Amino acid sequence: MAALEALSRSWSDLADLIRLRNQTGSLLLLFPTLWALVLAGDGHPSLSLTAIFVTGVFVMRSAGVTVNDLWDRDLDRRIQRTRERPLASGRMQPRAAVALFLALIGIAAGLVFLLNPLTITLAPVALLLVILYPLAKRVLPLPQAILGMAFGWGALMAWSAARNEVGWPAVGLFVATIFWAIGYDTIYALQDQDDDRLVGLHSAALLFGSWTWAAVGSALSAMVVVLGLVGLATGLAWPFYVTLLLTGVQFTWQVRRIRHPLAPAQAFALFKQHVWAGALLLAGFWSGVLLR
Repeated sequence: MAALEALSRSWSDLADLIRLRNQTGSLLLLFPTLWALVLAGDGHPSLSLTAIFVTGVFVMRSAGVTVNDLWDRDLDRRIQRTRERPLASGRMQPRAAVALFLALIGIAAGLVFLLNPLTITLAPVALLLVILYPLAKRVLPLPQAILGMAFGWGALMAWSAARNEVGWPAVGLFVATIFWAIGYDTIYALQDQDDDRLVGLHSAALLFGSWTWAAVGSALSAMVVVLGLVGLATGLAWPFYVTLLLTGVQFTWQVRRIRHPLAPAQAFALFKQHVWAGALLLAGFWSGVLLR
């Protein structure tokens, strides 16, 4: 009985480490990849490629949060929201997390080697960005840009896997995702401003202070503009622009909300709404391709 309880606790800690119960981050990583697959596949993305990238997104996001918690475990102990994470609380040993990270990277490598040579050459950059992001929070005033590069790299890889090239529309999706991540992760960082300042971490919320609303608005506006240019360059039909307009309306409402102080739970709720924005845009890309 004791052994079963210990095993249950181990699995629970593992689930907590990879954020199994909260897949918001996985979905935000997934949507730019799906946008690219839909565009590159002319509305009929390869089922095999879709399966590879959906699996890869979950695996790499799990690897990303694992390495993040490894880097941040000492800092997490000092932050109210994160002090109960498995590594910060001591429920899991660092060597176990390292073993998990290596196993996840091994799985990701196996998936990558199912793809064409061009996509294989792009993959190491994705790994580098995953490892660098936790360090960027210590040295860069705008670490959200590195997060955006990590999340947008999937769009480049998806396009190259489908077309065996990195086309300009894929570059546009990559750039748009950087702006998107700066926007939503700055909202996410509003939860931890005081603690981040205390432990010496950087975030856009600290960088822009009372002008955070303007920074978020600028980043999300830039995302909408870049996606509009992608739509024009690829000849997307009118439904795409309807979804882009609706997304812009949602973003405007969010910017109005963050002009006023938010409780951590309110900031997190606004952050999670970006999943719906990603899904709405996916519907727009799909219908815009099929009706062009």
